[in-house]
Amino acid sequence: MTSRAMSEQAFFVLTALVDRPRHGYGIVGEAAELSDGRVRLKVGTLYGVLDRLVADGLVEPDREEIANGRLRRYYRLTERGRDALAAEAARQAANARAATKRLRAWQPRTAGGPA
Repeated sequence: MTSRAMSEQAFFVLTALVDRPRHGYGIVGEAAELSDGRVRLKVGTLYGVLDRLVADGLVEPDREEIANGRLRRYYRLTERGRDALAAEAARQAANARAATKRLRAWQPRTAGGPA
């Protein structure tokens, strides 16, 4: 990815595409499921995220098909996208480990004790 930080939406869009190409509504549903409902992408937001991911070379169009008279465009994860997702997952895991370590070591101050 570029120097921009990866948004939570981009993280879940990439994650939704790991196992297979998906069309827009498939990505929306998968991102919501993967995030336990925390990420609820609206169609306009989704296509803005996809446009950025395509521009960065992390996702690419896979195919188009007509379903019920409507065009469905499928997207797939690129190798570069897989690498970026793996790096972001590792970064988030390291951050979580640092916070967990700090929280385990934290001892609340007692009233009247040293500051």
